[in-house]
Amino acid sequence: MSDAATLEGELEALEAQALEAVATADSESLEELRVRYLGRKEGRVSAILRGLGGLDPAARPRVGQAANRVKGSIAKALDARAQALAEADVRPSGHGDLSLPGRSGWRGARHPVTLVIDELCTLFGEMGFSRARGPEIETDWYNFEALNTPLDHPAADEQDTLYLADGTHLLRSHTSPVQVRVLQTHEPPIRVLAPGMVFRRDTWDATHAPAFAQLEGLVVDEGVTFVDLKATLAEFARRFWGPGTEVRFRPSFFPFTEPSAEVDVKRVRTIREPDGSTRTEEGDWLEIMGAGMVDPAVLEAAGIDSERYTGFAFGMGPARIAMLRHAITDIRSLYENDIRFLSQFGPS
Repeated sequence: MSDAATLEGELEALEAQALEAVATADSESLEELRVRYLGRKEGRVSAILRGLGGLDPAARPRVGQAANRVKGSIAKALDARAQALAEADVRPSGHGDLSLPGRSGWRGARHPVTLVIDELCTLFGEMGFSRARGPEIETDWYNFEALNTPLDHPAADEQDTLYLADGTHLLRSHTSPVQVRVLQTHEPPIRVLAPGMVFRRDTWDATHAPAFAQLEGLVVDEGVTFVDLKATLAEFARRFWGPGTEVRFRPSFFPFTEPSAEVDVKRVRTIREPDGSTRTEEGDWLEIMGAGMVDPAVLEAAGIDSERYTGFAFGMGPARIAMLRHAITDIRSLYENDIRFLSQFGPS
């Protein structure tokens, strides 16, 4: 049979050992000590209590009371140490200047590029466009070949991008693969807008970024002509930039559209003079997007009858639109996560 005095001695020694360990414990080891000494299965106090069965029945209550006292003492020390550590975390370190004014909390807000994307989607949604998405990891076929761009074409070199380890998949260099996927899965009439991130091996400078947002539109139906393209984009420009906005189309080249054009806008701004009068001022021509009629080869690659259907497509960079709108001169400002810069576009 176990000796009551022996168990009581073990309890006193365990209490002293536990209190010493708790007094110097940090927040990470505190819970470990709680389990070590007070755990129900493997705790040191529980292990000693298992010896109660071997005691004389008359001695069991005395040893049980001693064990409960030790458990309470250790638990109290653990709680006190946890409270002290918590207070130390919020207490000033003594190195700061307590006379400085407090900082107000930073309020989150949508990114300026996100604001432009949402506004464009709402605007084109009012003209009948729905929103479409696609994967950011694509194959050569979707990213180049289905868009009438053979891999040995110079246009493919211009968008040489980031390949994955398998060598057959890459990070898409434009959102045009979404157009192909929509053409494969939907019957005309089609009118979609495809925003998303794209990736290119571009130099990180004031006008280029290796990862940026792009937004493309696609319309396919019977009898769609270049007149429909011009009318749609002119209406977009007037709604987005203002009713006096002029639109200009300059001939260009894209492998997946023919004919193709660069689209410029000229804004008319109203200037308020110090005396309260107003005057209008024309801005410069600004390039905002590329556009054109969908090449028949793109329709055929997606299984669409190019003899029956025609369409147009356009693409723009929301970051560039945001830069034009807010007179931002360096695209890197949009991606540096400087709260002082981004807070300008949040709620007042």
